[in-house]
Amino acid sequence: METDMLLWGLVAKQIRRWQAYRRTLVELSQLDDRTLADINVSRGEITSVARRAAAAA
Repeated sequence: METDMLLWGLVAKQIRRWQAYRRTLVELSQLDDRTLADINVSRGEITSVARRAAAAA
């Protein structure tokens, strides 16, 4: 029983990470290049920024 709860906790964490990744990816992708430059992110860095956001979630 306790193992099941641990498993579901891990699944929930992975879902939260995936949601953070997708949300960050979508939001940054919608910004224009000037706005991205203002926040010091190049278009080529969006994926890695999204991965870092997911890892922090």
